[in-house]
Amino acid sequence: MASAASADTKEQLLNVAEQLIAERGYAGTTVRAIANQANANLAAVNYHFGSKEELFRAIFSRIAKPIVVEQLAILNGLQKKETLPSIEEILTAFLKPCFQKIVQNESFRTVRAQFMGRCWSEPEPLQSIASGEFMESRLAFLKILQQIIPDCSQRELNWKLDLVIATMIRVQNEAGKPDSLLKSSQPEDVDCAVHYLVRFLTPGMSV
Repeated sequence: MASAASADTKEQLLNVAEQLIAERGYAGTTVRAIANQANANLAAVNYHFGSKEELFRAIFSRIAKPIVVEQLAILNGLQKKETLPSIEEILTAFLKPCFQKIVQNESFRTVRAQFMGRCWSEPEPLQSIASGEFMESRLAFLKILQQIIPDCSQRELNWKLDLVIATMIRVQNEAGKPDSLLKSSQPEDVDCAVHYLVRFLTPGMSV
């Protein structure tokens, strides 16, 4: 029973910290506030995670890993075709899991989108933590883009992909707000947002 209670406390700390960071940012979220809202002892954060930074890493990792797995699976399917995939297919493969996986948990849909949006704009070392979790998929997508757009230098592809990510972050940050591109966490709204983003970003990636 003790181990089950400990696991429940850990999960509650993760959930509460994710929500508070989404609302207030990393600097605006204290360990005490996390513990209080999770109905946990202040020492529980250090016990389960070691530090606030490692708590952040754990939250980001549990969101990012399924996204990366799905991105690479879609990319692998595209690469098995006889012809090279289009830029539209590559951008869809990159973006769609970022939104779909985030909104799978009904109770955390908008919070999770806002959390991911905030993470990319946080100072170091948080940005490095976020970038590191997505490095495998980033390198894989850069490699296929280099094949599709051979005249584009690696440096140029890097900043173009950074602009794709920046646009995605903006959409995630504004999720659920009036006049936002991602109007709600419903699957049809996610598909619509991804379709619009791909149409918008493809010309910039192509030039």
